[in-house]
Amino acid sequence: MAGLERLDDEDFPSVSMGQAAELLGVQPAFLRSLDTAGVLQPHRTGGGHRRYSRRQLAQAQRIRELLDAGHSISSARTIVELEKQVATSDAARRRADDARDQARRDRDHAIVERDHAAAERDRATEVQRQVVRERDTARSDLRERTDQLQRTQHELDQARDEINALQHELGHLGAADGGRALTVDR
Repeated sequence: MAGLERLDDEDFPSVSMGQAAELLGVQPAFLRSLDTAGVLQPHRTGGGHRRYSRRQLAQAQRIRELLDAGHSISSARTIVELEKQVATSDAARRRADDARDQARRDRDHAIVERDHAAAERDRATEVQRQVVRERDTARSDLRERTDQLQRTQHELDQARDEINALQHELGHLGAADGGRALTVDR
């Protein structure tokens, strides 16, 4: 499977010189002259045979068009190099544009996330304030009930003291009454 994937690679040298000449409609001598002039450097096999990639075939075809239009090999080489630079520059510009657009999308997403986080923070702050209000109300209620309980406890203590005093007084009255027993319904 790895071998078939290489066929999609524009730089994989998969075409022999004879096949390249046939595809381009030129003589093999034309391709050799491009190699000799340093315009096109094909891959060499272990046996020294030239192999061309799809990208090199497109470059050879462009050079052929320029030569047919009356350019010298030197000017054709310069034109092809400049076209490569323009293509590289265009590709870099497209990548920069894509990166800028992605950065804008990322920024917009970050703004949405920031606004969402701020809204969540505001909701959490309101919940916290409500909890504090409820806690303060509960503390206030607890203080009031504690105070009420202390007042009730004090009233109970006073009532006990009065009962004890009355029982004591009844006990003295009973002794002063000649020992007759007084009964108190409880």
